[in-house]
Amino acid sequence: MAVLSLGGFIGASMVLVRGFRTVENTITVTGASTESFESDIAKWSVQVKTSGKTQIDSFSKHKESMKKTMDFLKANGIEDGIKQAVYLGPASIKEYETKHPKTNEIIRTEWITYQNIEIESRDVYNIQKTHSQITELLGKGVRVKPSRPEFTYSKLADKRVDMLAKAAKDARIRAEAIALEAGSEVGGLKRVNTGVFQITVPNSTKVSSWGSYDTTTIKKDITAVMGVTFAVKK
Repeated sequence: MAVLSLGGFIGASMVLVRGFRTVENTITVTGASTESFESDIAKWSVQVKTSGKTQIDSFSKHKESMKKTMDFLKANGIEDGIKQAVYLGPASIKEYETKHPKTNEIIRTEWITYQNIEIESRDVYNIQKTHSQITELLGKGVRVKPSRPEFTYSKLADKRVDMLAKAAKDARIRAEAIALEAGSEVGGLKRVNTGVFQITVPNSTKVSSWGSYDTTTIKKDITAVMGVTFAVKK
């Protein structure tokens, strides 16, 4: 098993052949090139929510909650800079009324202020760590609703051609081995059917006919599948 180190792409490479079939004077094999890699971009959002009896009361509390949240993020190394971007969305204030179920009389009015903090960072492990700790803000009276971070890989497109080439090359090797056992010889390429890419958590067995792209983990496996048909000489 070869070990690859290509920029931010580190992992083991292996090639599989899922099966083969022969039709007339051809042989078709399905090869899959699988590699492991680590994400290099994390996207994460945090919603801060406050409530008050009046619009002014709600917004005043919201400013304090936002300060505590931004201070927490900064203390954990998350602030606008070269390696990451922190964007504050506009604050939104809504009025909610609670009515009596029988008389329809308004018995309570509450103002809710929402604001989202959008984060994109190349320090993926720090985002993962901070996400696991952000509920500490609840103990400080801050109502936060963090999303699950999305981990992606910025150089994925550069790897696709290389992986398909490896799958095609291995498919020929496998076809030649199968043909040799049958007393035949593999000829020229007749047809190529490029399949979908499966990007999954490490060692996952899940596949999708439309392809998949799991963003829940930093470490991932990517599999490229290619069906190749060769001519067979008797």
